[in-house]
Amino acid sequence: MDRVMKLASERAVVIFTLSSCCMCHTVTRLFCDLGVNALVHELDQDPRGKEMERALLKLLGRGPPVPVVFIGGKLVGGTNKIMSLHLGGELIPMLKNAGALWL
Repeated sequence: MDRVMKLASERAVVIFTLSSCCMCHTVTRLFCDLGVNALVHELDQDPRGKEMERALLKLLGRGPPVPVVFIGGKLVGGTNKIMSLHLGGELIPMLKNAGALWL
């Protein structure tokens, strides 16, 4: 859990993904299209990825454990939460407050 939280605070937006996950790609692409330079951490490329995946599952309280997005060092959630925030017009202000967007 400590490693996840440390990584989550390294940049304004951190996304934990799996390289083979299509929803991870979708969420990552959304942030890219918005102009956010997110830190994407692919768990299947990390030797401690399984351990971090379990920690993320514990934080979320349900599956699937990826994608998981942290904004401003705080857990926001997975695909459903990110898309809901975006469609509701709440994601961009959140990104601006975290310093991930300047416009």
